Amino acid sequence: MSKVICIMGPTASGKTDLAMRLSDHMPCDIISVDSAMIYKSMDIGTAKPTSEELREYPHHLVDILDPSEHYSAADFCKDAKALIQSSLDQNRTPILVGGTMMYFNALINGLAVLPERDELIRARITQEAELTSWAQLHEKLESVDPTLAKKIHSNDAQRIQRALEVYELTGKPMSELWEEADKLRHPVCSIALAPTDRSILHQRIEQRFHLMMEQGFLGEVRALYQRGDLDLTMSSMRSVGYRQIWQHLDGDLTLPEATQKAVTATRQLAKRQLTWLRSWEDVTWFDRPSVQEVLKTLQ
Repeated sequence: MSKVICIMGPTASGKTDLAMRLSDHMPCDIISVDSAMIYKSMDIGTAKPTSEELREYPHHLVDILDPSEHYSAADFCKDAKALIQSSLDQNRTPILVGGTMMYFNALINGLAVLPERDELIRARITQEAELTSWAQLHEKLESVDPTLAKKIHSNDAQRIQRALEVYELTGKPMSELWEEADKLRHPVCSIALAPTDRSILHQRIEQRFHLMMEQGFLGEVRALYQRGDLDLTMSSMRSVGYRQIWQHLDGDLTLPEATQKAVTATRQLAKRQLTWLRSWEDVTWFDRPSVQEVLKTLQ
């Protein structure tokens, strides 16, 4: 199979399990698309496959960095493209699996090369909006970038400002810069996993977090906390669950409060993931599919 398989979905929807089951039926390479699983010593709270599962079903881009290190969408694209090409060169199927939608979007649609923000231009645009309105600046955007203007609400000040700023700095519409982005050059089959009943997903999220706590998640975060070189400004510690338990260790939350906030934050994350997926084109949705159902889709 010369295509790239992408298994997407909200947290706790069964993506990793499906990828491992698929690998029993085809020569493939599993590539993780998860901005937290990249970190070592963050196993329980990321729902990382067990060491036994990783031995039987190796995952690329898992345990590649220390939590003190930074990893961007651009870093992911570079690494993932190399892994995809290597897999295809060996007549294997790359299976990308995870819930970091920003990574999927950057990989498949490309990352546009945009200029750094210019505070003087931004201040001038803001001043103009205060004298007129953001709706009028939206009309201005329509005249220079009608494609992007259709996707931005007339009251979305932040995106209007950035679009006008980019146009002034480059002389090109932002939509044109995105078209020039380095997109993935291989055919993609996108699969989305999500329960049709949202309450089922909410229940799974809560059950999974309580299971994590039973498995020693508090101790895992405490070990990271006690290192002394990590804090909540770092990408790793901003991960859902880790942030709330860290706040408990800081004395800002009781453990029950941290637990509830973590569950709520995870549900909010799942909602954002679903919202993003609904706007994704050419995706096949499943609830809890059998391997045979998915294989039939891939043919």
